[in-house]
Amino acid sequence: MKKKLMKSLLALGVVLVTVTSCSKEDAQPTTVNPTIGQWQQSAGTAGLNMQSLLTYGSYNFAGGQTGAYLSTDTAANYASANNGNDAVGPTRGFAKDNTFIYTCTSQGVYRSSDNGATWVSKSAGLSDLRGSGVLHVDTKLFYVGPTGVFVSTNQGDSWNAAGLSGTDVRSIAAINNTLFAGTNGAGIYKSADWGANWVAVNNGLGSSTNFRAIESKGNTLFAAGPTGTGVYRSTDLGANWTLLAGGLASGSYRGFASNNDLIVAGSFGAGVFYSKDDGNNWTEINTGLTDLTIFDIELNDKYIIAATNTQGVFRYALSNVK
Repeated sequence: MKKKLMKSLLALGVVLVTVTSCSKEDAQPTTVNPTIGQWQQSAGTAGLNMQSLLTYGSYNFAGGQTGAYLSTDTAANYASANNGNDAVGPTRGFAKDNTFIYTCTSQGVYRSSDNGATWVSKSAGLSDLRGSGVLHVDTKLFYVGPTGVFVSTNQGDSWNAAGLSGTDVRSIAAINNTLFAGTNGAGIYKSADWGANWVAVNNGLGSSTNFRAIESKGNTLFAAGPTGTGVYRSTDLGANWTLLAGGLASGSYRGFASNNDLIVAGSFGAGVFYSKDDGNNWTEINTGLTDLTIFDIELNDKYIIAATNTQGVFRYALSNVK
């Protein structure tokens, strides 16, 4: 019976560690089962919808249907950090510069000068408050939503239209001074002049027109395709796109994170995948993840962090990524 039990545990991926006591009275080995290679749910987020993440230094922000949350212990524990932030609709994105943290919400932009302790509204000039993404690049802030792209050059104090007027823009990224915008229904656009002019860059995307996330990793772009597709990659600033395979599940994707070593993708229903070769090959990491619908992914120094639809925030040790 003992051998059958051990075989069953090994088949489930449980690592067995044998600890031998030095006591003569307790000479029998004891087996303990550490949590290795598994996701761990962050305390304070159980049962919550989470849609966005931001990490810098010791600060780990998460946002969702009930506003903004903050962890200062590498995403182990979160507490509400929503004083002054949108408390009506979801917090869908974060950005930061050298002075402030910004949230992208259903009620516009909010700004914090004290690492999320308090927030103030900064939406003057936005024609539609319902935001889908916010990005800091160079000395500018970009905000995207159902009526296009907006730019601020004064840290959110005022906003001006920056193209794609009337287009439902869902995501934005940058490589140096080139912007990329993913839309709902119109594919991907590119601007080399900070939004003054935009051109469609859809070669290789086929009939895919909905892109809820875009990630730049060096000079490589990753775009989150709609249902029935997956992740697209461009290595020539959007001129051409390729649908990736290599172990990556087909489906809709919503979030990315990257560093020098890896790119991580969060899917809508199939969990989390990572690649260490810029998207050629992918590994699924879903053990312990109780909600496979991922809205966003982030990295801090020690963990991959995932924002899920119904079960809050999870973290996965980077030391387990091989």
